[in-house]
Amino acid sequence: MTGPGHAVLGLGSNLGDRTATLRAAVALLDRRLGVLAVSPVYETVPVGGPPQDDYLNAVLLTRPAPVHELLAAAREAEQAADRVRTIRWGPRTLDVDVIACGDVTSDDPEILVPHPRAHLRAFVCVPWLDVDPDATIPGHGRVAELVAGLAAAGETAGLRRTAATLTDTPGHTVAGRGGSDPGADAGRG
Repeated sequence: MTGPGHAVLGLGSNLGDRTATLRAAVALLDRRLGVLAVSPVYETVPVGGPPQDDYLNAVLLTRPAPVHELLAAAREAEQAADRVRTIRWGPRTLDVDVIACGDVTSDDPEILVPHPRAHLRAFVCVPWLDVDPDATIPGHGRVAELVAGLAAAGETAGLRRTAATLTDTPGHTVAGRGGSDPGADAGRG
């Protein structure tokens, strides 16, 4: 992708009513940024941090915006969900990460773009691929190839696609494209 065609945000929740929290975040981010697409929801095992409950994760595509504006919207959504930052990679009501914004990069310590670990995270790459089959991560390549590598390494085994939806418009995707399930080829059920 060239230029900031859209921004990519990763959402996760493992405390409270996870689906309701993610739905509220999508609504807030839509008002703030304009949501273009919402991935299917995946239940995922936590990566790193202390023992904790599984997450619900999804990816949003939004209208492009300056990275600090994306970060402000992410923090606003987290604050609305009463996010408390006590333990790094610990449980949380809501986590919203700015993953990418086209080929825009930022080395500002407050907001690194693309997200420095996105290419390693199946819970980001798989749902992102669902809503943007042509996605790339600057410096890391095509998301489809990253998902294939993660699947080959067994990193997609902890992802389970759920029936949950985060909008009132089923299949809400860019230009009306329906999402796919690339994880089906990766051995997920």
